[in-house]
Amino acid sequence: MAEAVPVRCPACLRENGYTAPVFPCACGSPVHPPLDLSAPPVLLTHRTWSDSWVAVRCTTCGRESEWPHPELGCGSCGTVVRLPVHPPERPEAGTGPGAGPGAAADPAGAAGRAAGRRGDGPADARDGDPAGAAAGAPGDGRTGGPGGGGPAAGPDVNPAHISLPPTAAVPRPAFRPVTIRTARDTVATAALYLRWLGFQDVRQPDGRPIPSAAVDLRAPGLVAQVDPTTAPAGLRAVECVWLNGLTASATSVYFSLAGYTADARDRADELGIPLFVMDLTGMPQPVNDPADELVGSGA
Repeated sequence: MAEAVPVRCPACLRENGYTAPVFPCACGSPVHPPLDLSAPPVLLTHRTWSDSWVAVRCTTCGRESEWPHPELGCGSCGTVVRLPVHPPERPEAGTGPGAGPGAAADPAGAAGRAAGRRGDGPADARDGDPAGAAAGAPGDGRTGGPGGGGPAAGPDVNPAHISLPPTAAVPRPAFRPVTIRTARDTVATAALYLRWLGFQDVRQPDGRPIPSAAVDLRAPGLVAQVDPTTAPAGLRAVECVWLNGLTASATSVYFSLAGYTADARDRADELGIPLFVMDLTGMPQPVNDPADELVGSGA
């Protein structure tokens, strides 16, 4: 597993520990994106499909596959940054997979085989079980699951807040995330995570959906909203989920794919609403004290 490295948030300048995620190659070997530590992290304000994936070459078989681009949510201000990655190195002639006495004499065949490797990498991983593919990634440094997915933050060098002690020990297996590729995947992953926390019968409410980008999830004693958009969740969204929970006498929880505005975080702390930020590997990360307490105690 890759070592944790410090990453400085460009917004608040606080350093966060980060461990590069590890993914399973089709040959069975672990691969991880080679981080470019000489380049500064990029503030993520808008997501595009092409920028959300990065090519990674397996050092064992030479296969080049696409995996989620490493991202990190700041534990202090909630800003989401994208970490630069070195481009995959091209194997030298005669040293790549399948090299032999006839490899140098057949450059066209070697190029065709290389193109085949580039083409079938993502399909091999995506046609299989996405949960199984993501299960090989290291756990989040704060939530602690050895089977959790990255981009996973290691222990904060300067933690933004002191985690509250759990009110009760909740023995449960490590959370197995699902790689996020669509808005539907974001909602499904949030539902899986809530079930992992101990909430039963998590589902979308029946009836006509409210015209909103956020998606409601309900369970006995729970009102949750999932925002799969690329804009940070604002103050109004946090207050709305709090009012819905107050009306139903239930716990309010919010999941966001792009983080939160500063006023939304402050209001959530005042109201005691757990906030989670999600990345493309499908591993929710708590960003405030109520979220830490919910992870520690469970439902």
